[in-house]
Amino acid sequence: MKTLYEMLAGEDDQPALIAPGKPTLTYGQLRRNVLELASQLNAFGLGRGDRVAIAMLNGPELITTFLGVAAAATSAPLNPKYKQEEFAFYYEDTDAKALITLPGTIPAAVAAALPSMALLQVTADANGLCTLERTGGPVGTARSNEVSTADDVAMILHTSGTTSRPKRVPLRHRNLAASAGNIRGTYDLKPSDSTLCVMPLFHIHGIVGSMLSTLSSGGAVICPPGFNAMEFLSLIENFSPTWYSAVPTMHQMVLARIARHLDVVQKRPLRFIRSSSAPMPGVVRERLEQAFLAPVLDSYGMTEASHQMASNPLPPGERKSGSVGYGHGVEVGIMDAEGTLLARGEIGEVVVRGPNVVDGYENNPEANATAFVAVPGQLPWFRTGDQGVLDPEGYLSLTGRIKELINRGGEKVSPLEIDDVLLRHPAVAEALAFAVPHKMLGEEIHAAVVLKSPVESSELRAHCAATLAEYKVPKRFHILTEIPRGATGKLQRINMAKFLSVSED
Repeated sequence: MKTLYEMLAGEDDQPALIAPGKPTLTYGQLRRNVLELASQLNAFGLGRGDRVAIAMLNGPELITTFLGVAAAATSAPLNPKYKQEEFAFYYEDTDAKALITLPGTIPAAVAAALPSMALLQVTADANGLCTLERTGGPVGTARSNEVSTADDVAMILHTSGTTSRPKRVPLRHRNLAASAGNIRGTYDLKPSDSTLCVMPLFHIHGIVGSMLSTLSSGGAVICPPGFNAMEFLSLIENFSPTWYSAVPTMHQMVLARIARHLDVVQKRPLRFIRSSSAPMPGVVRERLEQAFLAPVLDSYGMTEASHQMASNPLPPGERKSGSVGYGHGVEVGIMDAEGTLLARGEIGEVVVRGPNVVDGYENNPEANATAFVAVPGQLPWFRTGDQGVLDPEGYLSLTGRIKELINRGGEKVSPLEIDDVLLRHPAVAEALAFAVPHKMLGEEIHAAVVLKSPVESSELRAHCAATLAEYKVPKRFHILTEIPRGATGKLQRINMAKFLSVSED
């Protein structure tokens, strides 16, 4: 039961935060700066229970600010690319008391601020140490210095909300500390490790999967302003990280550039590569391992579980192709619609429980009643909304989001299976199978593809038919220059038919 501040594990003189063109922060500097920021927030009248919105690009300033806010109040990191209306929604929904930005950045976030919110700016001095300054909004009554406890809400995030209003997820210090510890143990992270943080730090994957897990191990976080495939290999060359974690689309973008720069990877070998937040096509995993000569470890995470729920292990443990591994510090089960746990080998909804799983959604009893299954005397099971199966050794394979499964005339089809087959065609760079409304069948199967070279739809159809049952072969292929993604790189499968304005008569 630790707070995020207590998790900072490195010795005072060890590097904690590294960024291109900026001074390196040691653990000693980071710890002192976090407490200084917490004290400044208290002086501005902000403290435990208050939500403080943060709109900043990745970098040491964001990490230090995030930790400082969590030490005094509750961090609410937001996507800096939101539009003004989106910022306004999240401020109101979280009851944000203040907004923190870097000077002269994210004008939409500042413009959206509510009259009740204090406006704060963070600046870093020549040594990289951060200071807060109030630039507008009401002046609060100073509060006595008081740091957060393990049971306080460290961070408030929202579910993606692709099919409904986003739900608020209150993540307590103890939840985040448990998850960071699970990840640290899964990959045997040590002070000698350093991660290249390419995931956005307003998303659970970047915050816990890259940043907190590393800081809890005493290792260093290399934090550029964001992910740039063109600069990725130069960061590998200049900073020699031992691992990185990303979504499959980022891995694919790296793969597209690495063939001409294999010498960089060979000179700066990675200990492992981690993939999470979306299904990893098997062909991408295979090519990534061939290029980097490092194990690629599929993992499985969700915001409600403070990120990681399962992962394939490091060698010599077995990495099973098509599996997201097994629970590390998390119990994983398969449940039917009535709430009965199923035997291994049976397909059903994936459920998890453990100290990393949140207590429930905030002010949403209806969602809690649906998502959490109470067990007398034990932690409740959380229904993930994913369909999957456990093999005899406890390895989990996902067959897709339950809402994304395509129901074609009563036949349930996993779009992930179709994606993987299409990606094995030499002309296909990206692929996304999705459901289209159909009057007779209920749903028909279409696929969107981005091509490396010209190919006829008839050839793609024949390629699929050689591997898939006839009812799984897409009826139509949509050739796109890019496939729409969300803010964290997730493919927008559920909304594709609407995006392309297609339907079947």
